[in-house]
Amino acid sequence: MQRIEHRASFGGWQDVYRHSSQVLACEMTFAVYLPPQAATRRLPVLYWLSGLTCTEQNFITKAGAQRYAAEHGLILVAPDTSPRGAQVADAEGHDVGQGAGFYLNATQPPWAAHYRMYDYVLDELPALIEASFPATDARGLSGHSMGGHGALVIALRNPGRYRSVSAFSPIVAPTQVPWGQKAFAAYLGQDRAAWTAWDATELVKTATPSLPLLIDQGDGDEFLHSQLRPQLFEAAAAQAGYPIRLRMQPGYDHSYYFIASFIGEHLAHHARALNG
Repeated sequence: MQRIEHRASFGGWQDVYRHSSQVLACEMTFAVYLPPQAATRRLPVLYWLSGLTCTEQNFITKAGAQRYAAEHGLILVAPDTSPRGAQVADAEGHDVGQGAGFYLNATQPPWAAHYRMYDYVLDELPALIEASFPATDARGLSGHSMGGHGALVIALRNPGRYRSVSAFSPIVAPTQVPWGQKAFAAYLGQDRAAWTAWDATELVKTATPSLPLLIDQGDGDEFLHSQLRPQLFEAAAAQAGYPIRLRMQPGYDHSYYFIASFIGEHLAHHARALNG
């Protein structure tokens, strides 16, 4: 593991590392923010999953989360959104291939050789973080758009592993919207029954136990009705008796201006669960 960025921020350190991932069979980068409290004790970790086309840089440079992580004593970890490199399969467009890992384990060629972001986020990355940094095993998950999908799916599939989850503008029902259908057909094949294991709206119907779950969605989001459709997840959760907080925020779009406006409330949401 090699540190490639090291910057002071709100009394702590915003770092970026490169390492060789065994799960993804390529070099990966991830960002770690260590708040000032990390100098003297071990702290819980909030994992952030970014959206389509993003790297680890989008969140750490645009969200303004370091201020709130320093306030609450949370380590922030933001991985890249997919495997990378000349040997890694790619495709034209922004919604399949590099930058579009969808936080699942691909089963179809050529994607299956590298696209195992679910295993990376769930197992390999936390093991590395907890062995290399002053981190406890108290974990939360958050993310945006494709990353919001990843946060919800990973948390719902692994009860007890995370203490909290939140999302901005998540793709809550990928089996019912074009982004998800295109990616799932490529990564998982044409058997739609296999897709449901990666769809938060399907997973919440049988998920137990409940954990603190917050979703913020802008009502001015250009993808709201075509790709996101949060009402589908809200209805499924209500039918299953799974408590969620879905907040429709007037005027906000799909951008990091939206995320920066509410990231402090999301970190407070996670801090209550992780520091409790």
